[in-house]
Amino acid sequence: MHFLDHAPRFLFFTGKGGVGKTSLACATALHLVAQGRRVLLVSTDPASNVGQVFGIAIGNHITPVPEVPGLAALEIDPQAAAQGYRDRIVGPVRGVLPDAVVKGIEEQLSGACTTEIAAFDEFTALLTDTALHAQYEHILFDTAPTGHTIRLLQLPGAWSGFLEAGKGDASCLGPLAGLEKQRERYQAAVEALADPAHTRLVLVARAQPATLREAARTHAELAAIGLRQQCLVVNGVLPLAEAEHDPLAAAVCRRERAALAALPEGLRALPLDQVPLKPFNLVGIDALRQLLDAAPATAGEAPGESLPLLQAPSLSRLVDEIAQDGHGLVMVMGKGGVGKTTLAAAVAVELAHRGHEVHLTTSDPAAHLQETLAGSLEHLSVSRIDPHEVTERYRQQVLASKGAGLDAAGRALLEEDLRSPCTEEIAVFQAFSRVIREAGRKFVVMDTAPTGHTLLLLDATGAYHRDIVRQMGDKGLHFTTPMMQLQDPKQTKVLIATLAETTPVLEAANLQADLRRAGIEPWAWVVNNSVAAARVTSPLLRQRARNELREIEAVATRHAARHAVVPLLSEEPVGVPRLLQLAGAALPTTGA
Repeated sequence: MHFLDHAPRFLFFTGKGGVGKTSLACATALHLVAQGRRVLLVSTDPASNVGQVFGIAIGNHITPVPEVPGLAALEIDPQAAAQGYRDRIVGPVRGVLPDAVVKGIEEQLSGACTTEIAAFDEFTALLTDTALHAQYEHILFDTAPTGHTIRLLQLPGAWSGFLEAGKGDASCLGPLAGLEKQRERYQAAVEALADPAHTRLVLVARAQPATLREAARTHAELAAIGLRQQCLVVNGVLPLAEAEHDPLAAAVCRRERAALAALPEGLRALPLDQVPLKPFNLVGIDALRQLLDAAPATAGEAPGESLPLLQAPSLSRLVDEIAQDGHGLVMVMGKGGVGKTTLAAAVAVELAHRGHEVHLTTSDPAAHLQETLAGSLEHLSVSRIDPHEVTERYRQQVLASKGAGLDAAGRALLEEDLRSPCTEEIAVFQAFSRVIREAGRKFVVMDTAPTGHTLLLLDATGAYHRDIVRQMGDKGLHFTTPMMQLQDPKQTKVLIATLAETTPVLEAANLQADLRRAGIEPWAWVVNNSVAAARVTSPLLRQRARNELREIEAVATRHAARHAVVPLLSEEPVGVPRLLQLAGAALPTTGA
């Protein structure tokens, strides 16, 4: 494997959600430990599942993996990091400054900006802590899905530049008070990231056009900020032998070969590795040790063994119920890579096809709505909450309102304030709120960012709600906040998308628990790309189908109030006709 050759101290695994970054990072950690290296595996994903893969609780502190001497893991928990960050800032002044001043500082430190800075603060410490480097020869980063990761890797430069320019009087003055002390460390982090002797970026993708385009964009954006030592790993490639007597397997192999043949130009010069699809779920140390094994995995199917018939409702059944209300917000949530964009597009297209006015939008920085639709449809409008675009619009609005009465010096100060990386969080939340309001008169279908990023957005929504309640509650005035709309099942239906695999189902269950703590009750689950819901004869796919049945049963009986299962299709669901086919796809009526 090229990406393992002369592995440097820092290895970053990044890519679109669901491509197998965590599995690959964990398998690499086991490989390096087997060579006698001491390894620290770090997850920077707010929806981390490293602990689930190893079957242990990890959390926001370095935890040895008991079954693997020489390996330890850390999950950077944004909320825990933010609380620790607040304590470090507020602790020294509590009891020294007046209570009103301390409370004001705490208010400044309560937003999503602080959460981001705190997680980033821990991240840069790992890149620059010499004592930690003496303890571990390799630090592997299992990162959040691409959009989040690009922002994380750009932040050392962004904050370093912001501080170098002397932007001291900003709205995020509380967070900046802590950042200012770390100026030298951030510069050291920038240098470590840019040094090919210290850092290698492993772009993980599937043999699918969308994930390969995502990898190409990531390659270009991170090369532009100095991370040029990169490798490409295409994960989960179906072995050609499986296509011999199985039409669905043959179709998948054709799609994968075509995607690899049309590799984006920017990726062609990179070292390329392919990791074959396995018949088993990549949970547990024994399974992970087989991931990088070049020998083909055997499916272990008994001769003549038949698959039981899967009986489950289709996506069209859910759309029937959604359509009855005539309008409302439909939010498709879940881990990256489970097909949220495709499912959101299928629901929106089916509703528009029935004559309803529909606005399909996305808050995912890595979404490909236009490519998925590949055309237009009457009654359907499409948009994207582009962080750069909405941030620039927000800056202009603030300058036009707050800046209108300022002198030149005051306006210059305001412009500096608005260049803070915090500004994006506020702008994206405002755009999100505008979209929610539209759902009172039409259907709004939202393809959300992967779980961790979405939960941070909901945190901002909750903070805004609490602030409005605090301001308006005493006055007896009627008001409705975006969070109140999300909590109202008559106005909002949350669909949790997942795959019929152990880890995605566990992560979907965790997302459901997080939503319930926010007072949001998920309306339905959708199990996407199910092999068990398709007719397959390939031994490897039949074994994967067998594994799926257990997970689908868990969704139906333990997790979901209502659910649907969408089969793996022989053709990619791209374009309006295929999306309509997906929305109405019925399950086989006879056993495989």
